[in-house]
Amino acid sequence: MKLDNFLCFAIYSANHAFTRVYKPLLDELDLTYPQYLVMVALWEKDDQTVGSLGEKLFLESSTLTPMLKRLEAMGYILRTRDKADERQVRVRLTETGRALREKASRVPIGIADATGMEPAEVARLKREIAALRASLLR
Repeated sequence: MKLDNFLCFAIYSANHAFTRVYKPLLDELDLTYPQYLVMVALWEKDDQTVGSLGEKLFLESSTLTPMLKRLEAMGYILRTRDKADERQVRVRLTETGRALREKASRVPIGIADATGMEPAEVARLKREIAALRASLLR
């Protein structure tokens, strides 16, 4: 058994490398990586339920709710009860949250540069990792 033979270790250590690259980029936005993912999901589609965000981000609501409270305190989002179903909490971007998107547009460029890979290589790798995730979640 060698650590370098473990696929899970390759992914785990790559995650740590990504964290080191993301940190200074996200520090400029005053966001953590999970907060950044929430914002990206909302920039992609505003006005979602906590449940739909959790599904998209593979996060439990117990993990997501404190993060959403922090983003709300920062003025980036608003959380409101759904008028049709009071059990549902809806999450919407504020003007400040929408404006942050422009500043955040530099983040993917910084990550792409850090990989040193061509866009086609990145797309192929992303498809393979998504397929692996889907297999593991079965």
